[in-house]
Amino acid sequence: MDFPYIKQLAMPVIGLEAELKTFVDGEEVIPEEYWRTPAAFIDMPLMKRTSKSLQLPTGGALYFDGGVIEVVTPVIEIAPECTARAVRSIWEQIGFVRDQLDAWESRTGHRVRLQAFSCHCNISFELTRDERGRNRTIQKLALLLAHLLPVPVIVTGLNRRSSGIGVRPRRDRIEITLDFTPDPGLMAATIALIVGITRAVIAWPSYRIDMLDDLPRIAGIEPGRHPSRNGWVTRDYHFPRNPFATPIDEDVWQMIDGETMSLRAIALRIAERFRDSIRTHADAFSYRLLFAMLRGETPSLLDLPDRPAAYDDVGRSTRWGSVLPELENFQAGRRSADVDELAPPWRGEAIDRRGRKRQSPDRRTRLYTPSARLSRSAYEMMFINVANRRPLQLGGETLTPLAIKGWYHALFRNDSGEEKLLSIDQIMTLGSDPEQPDWPAKG
Repeated sequence: MDFPYIKQLAMPVIGLEAELKTFVDGEEVIPEEYWRTPAAFIDMPLMKRTSKSLQLPTGGALYFDGGVIEVVTPVIEIAPECTARAVRSIWEQIGFVRDQLDAWESRTGHRVRLQAFSCHCNISFELTRDERGRNRTIQKLALLLAHLLPVPVIVTGLNRRSSGIGVRPRRDRIEITLDFTPDPGLMAATIALIVGITRAVIAWPSYRIDMLDDLPRIAGIEPGRHPSRNGWVTRDYHFPRNPFATPIDEDVWQMIDGETMSLRAIALRIAERFRDSIRTHADAFSYRLLFAMLRGETPSLLDLPDRPAAYDDVGRSTRWGSVLPELENFQAGRRSADVDELAPPWRGEAIDRRGRKRQSPDRRTRLYTPSARLSRSAYEMMFINVANRRPLQLGGETLTPLAIKGWYHALFRNDSGEEKLLSIDQIMTLGSDPEQPDWPAKG
């Protein structure tokens, strides 16, 4: 059976990338110079994407790129809880790489640590040519978001050593760049904020800056051109004062309309405008954590005196489901009861975040009700199946996965030795065999 080549995905998606600096025995190294290829520290056969990248059994990919180790998630379709799925996925990629580096350390006697560098959040821009216009281009969208996103992202996901965020328009997606956050919970809340705001703004009838007139905007801020790609960046020196060194609850920021507000109050007012969109894309825990931080009921990284040490040892100091000790111990009395009593979807059961069982019988019932597990995205499952070479029954043939081609296609070989290139949408549409529950079909 022959299949037509499909250029685009049928559903809008999100995806995350994490860039990590690499230190061996305390000295920073360039991964492609030190190891040449990722296979040099991986102790199992993996699908090769290029000479400097591998497909991981966790569904994402590992790259050597620009002097850093980069891990990326598979594309994950936009749907309820998609932001938590994407954050879980990036931490699964990091966990796999960290485990492989641990084994390499044991074999060689060297010590490797990964230092947080950057995180890229990619969000589909799927408007048709007819839906676009002079005031509705992806370039104008990028500039609008460069004005809108910085303050709420600074409050929820950045730290005292951060310098800003970037927004870059790509052909069919918008890319938001920020510091990597080594706390999975804060990352999930921050990505929920970014995706919720961006998806709502994409639906706006215009991307002119005056669309922000009813939202608080700090006077005098003009984003600069992004240094590496076409796009925009809003850095600390674009602000009237350094937002990373100014207490986030001090009313020192003058708005365009003359009002004076704190950084946290600005972030809260902006997020409240997009509350419905954030709730639509986030899981309940991340949503509540986000607004607890914005209300000052639970700490953000800017409440800490310095950047946490976990930034310098990503994957070993914290893992998916864990919490930064600095945040766990900082002003526990400010913690929001709503967040404290709601289990993160990535945990198997609802446990007290400080590791102590509550004594009140009526509250214990709520706290220990098992939370629903976070399901897998259909696209995510596709990449995991292909990366693990699970055979697919399709059109009377058994197709064995050979390789991932980009982020839309997989290469298969049938029993006759013929190779077939299929998009993941074609697999979902054609491979709806109830005997293959691991291969999802379009619902």
